[in-house]
Amino acid sequence: MNGHFAAVDNGNGSSPDSNAHNFEHGIQVINEDKQYNTNLNEYLNETHVAEAGFNYHLISVFGSQSTGKSTLLNHLFGTQFSVMSERERRQTTKGIWMSKNKNEGKMADNILVMDVEGTDGRERGEDQDFERKSALFALATSEVLIVNIWEHQVGLYQGANMGLLKTVFEVNMQLFLKDKQNQTRSLLFFVIRDHIGVTPLANLRNTLIQDLTHIWSSISKPAGLENSKIEDYFDFAFAALPHKILQPDKFISEVQNLGSRFIAGHRNKDSDATDDQELTGGVFLPEYHRRIPADGLSIYAEGIWDQIVSNKDLDLPTQQELLAQFRCDEIAREVQIAFDAAIAPLEEQQAGSTRAGKPAVLPDLGQIGAEAREKCVKNFETQASRYHKGVYTTKRAELEDKIDNRLKALYQAHLTAAHKAGVTAFSDAVTNAVKAGQKAGGAYEFAEIVEKQKTKTLEIFKKEAQSLAIPGVAWSNFKPQYLIFEKELDEVSARLRKEEMRRLAIRVERWVKSRLGDAIGLEFNKLGSGRGGSGAPESGEKPTTEKDIWDRVWKAFISIVGEAESRFTDRAKSFEASDDEVQVGLWRLRRKSWVALREKIEEEVMESNILMKLRENFEDKFRYDEDGVPRIWRPSDDIEGIYTRARESTLGLVPLLSRFRLTSTSAPPDLIEFVGPQPHGVEPGDEEDLTPIGGVDEDEGKSLEEETTILSEPKKQDLVVRFKKMADGVYVEAKRSAIGGITQVPLYFYAVLLVLGWNEFVMVLRNPILFLLLLLISGGTYVAYSLNLLGPMMQMANAASTQGMEIGKAKLRDFLENHEGARGALGMPPKNAQRVESGISMDTLDSNGKRKETGLGAEDDI
Repeated sequence: MNGHFAAVDNGNGSSPDSNAHNFEHGIQVINEDKQYNTNLNEYLNETHVAEAGFNYHLISVFGSQSTGKSTLLNHLFGTQFSVMSERERRQTTKGIWMSKNKNEGKMADNILVMDVEGTDGRERGEDQDFERKSALFALATSEVLIVNIWEHQVGLYQGANMGLLKTVFEVNMQLFLKDKQNQTRSLLFFVIRDHIGVTPLANLRNTLIQDLTHIWSSISKPAGLENSKIEDYFDFAFAALPHKILQPDKFISEVQNLGSRFIAGHRNKDSDATDDQELTGGVFLPEYHRRIPADGLSIYAEGIWDQIVSNKDLDLPTQQELLAQFRCDEIAREVQIAFDAAIAPLEEQQAGSTRAGKPAVLPDLGQIGAEAREKCVKNFETQASRYHKGVYTTKRAELEDKIDNRLKALYQAHLTAAHKAGVTAFSDAVTNAVKAGQKAGGAYEFAEIVEKQKTKTLEIFKKEAQSLAIPGVAWSNFKPQYLIFEKELDEVSARLRKEEMRRLAIRVERWVKSRLGDAIGLEFNKLGSGRGGSGAPESGEKPTTEKDIWDRVWKAFISIVGEAESRFTDRAKSFEASDDEVQVGLWRLRRKSWVALREKIEEEVMESNILMKLRENFEDKFRYDEDGVPRIWRPSDDIEGIYTRARESTLGLVPLLSRFRLTSTSAPPDLIEFVGPQPHGVEPGDEEDLTPIGGVDEDEGKSLEEETTILSEPKKQDLVVRFKKMADGVYVEAKRSAIGGITQVPLYFYAVLLVLGWNEFVMVLRNPILFLLLLLISGGTYVAYSLNLLGPMMQMANAASTQGMEIGKAKLRDFLENHEGARGALGMPPKNAQRVESGISMDTLDSNGKRKETGLGAEDDI
């Protein structure tokens, strides 16, 4: 047998024959001191495997020491691994050996077989480090891992190497299977030795699969692979061999049958097939191959071994450490019962309030949590500190992490609830204080209110956070949460200040609209007569010229807006608003003020309003002279000339009012300069309620000319037509009043009346009765005239006379109808004869002597 490492030709005279001799028993890939043999590639070249490319297969055998692994490989593959003497029970295979299959007749080409040092050997004792690492190396590199166990070991945990497999599986996933893109599969081939046949192979297979599934579910898996199954990475195959000593011939025969399975195969598509029934043909499936060329296998295996050696997860504890781990875990579970009793109700209460959408602040949470934690850790320390110090320290840290994680989640949720409650309380307190100040007459300082409530709210949150602090525990320092809370209060303060400034802006805008309504309305009312016109000043004073109306409107507007800006700025400064916020507010105020002016002007030039103003202006010029005295029209007056001048003067106002033009510049006001550029602090929300202004907002599409056009051309034409019709009516009325005036009685008429009526006048004066009667009639007439009773008296007299005439006619008709003498005197026929001949009687005649209409139709008049 070769020595420690197989010799290689180093160029100093060693011949190929010497290499073949040295590789007679294969090559030791890894020695018992965990050193990797870098000469593996020489062996692959010597055995012509290196030139095979991907056409090779790697098999490893794994199992307890002295279970016949090397013997199985020698019979199965014709290798010459050292085997244990039947007379001595000692370790034979040390490290990991590799040899090429020499029974290539019925097997696949270039099969490399690795014989791994047995597990649970007395030579290494409790030092299980090498067996874990060698098993992981075999699992990571091999396509097929033969697990060699005796039948009586099936169902045992340590005997069947389940504990070792658990560790190997866990580290294998962390090292080699965590990359989903490069996952590889392997075949776990269980060869059950010394199978008597009492227990069927199927039952043994089920037991092994159940044990493997159990240990797979208990291992720690990388992130993203928590729900993975062992079937995702491994296939299973099973074979049973009889006893080598008691049934040597049958053993040889079954080994030969087993060897025939080491050929290329494929997966059975039958969904009902299970385990090794899924493999059809042989055990070498394409997905088992690591796709490493044979000439690179040595470097690949060396890299795998370096990863395994440097991994600390395989350095598992000794029996003393295992005991400490077991007891510490048990003690940790016991001390956590009291901790759960104190904390679980709080967690449930918190979870319930969270589900209800109303996170609650739990009273005395900090005290309860600190006491429960201290008691839990103290009890663990009392009971577990007598065990292995390293394990105790680790387990204590694990316990503290576990309970701290629960407390941390509870505390953070608690602080989150306190955070939300504090923000809500702060916002409500500031809002209520502002409302109280407004009800008291507006005498409040917003900045002082915010600062006072902020200090109060921060103090409450600070006390709540300090109550959760645990001495010596870094994570219980909630200063970052305090800073976050303070920052959010600042954000809420800014939002409340912005809302208050919006309310201030609204109040100022209302004030501007009110002042504009009075000032602009007054200027437009001056277009009227100034003598009782709607809204006209009582003094009756008129402007010197009507052409400067827009100058006066603009001057009043600029004055009002300037005063509003001063009000807004002074009040905003008391809010501690920044310069940017003030500038944004003033910019919005100017824009809204112009819109308010535009709306007021449009209201004044509405059809009914402007027509009334034009009528008042026309009547003022037509009905009154230059001194303001009302004209009393006479036929001799030049009514047409006065009418024409007044009408043309009033019509001259229409083009003046149609466009907003200043007389000083004969151009619209400079709205761009008035509004000013958009400040830097303007946010999208600040522009949502703003009306676009033509000539200022480029996206509006309106020019400054269009923005300052008050009356459109069709509206002007319609207004002129309506005004002319109204003016014509006033002219016609004046003309009629001049023509319909009472003509003056000539003076000579009174002289003729005196001469002709002198005798009667003297008679009345000499007769006391007639004189007294004349005085009474004159006095009564004067009194009736003074009391405006002449009209009613005349109406009563007319009514009485009319009624008397009707009664007289009725009486006369009745007399003529019933008195035969009167009928005879008038030559009328007798009453009965008239009725018989013609049916005409007084009852059938109307007041005009015509036949009355009847329901049967009117007959011809007589």
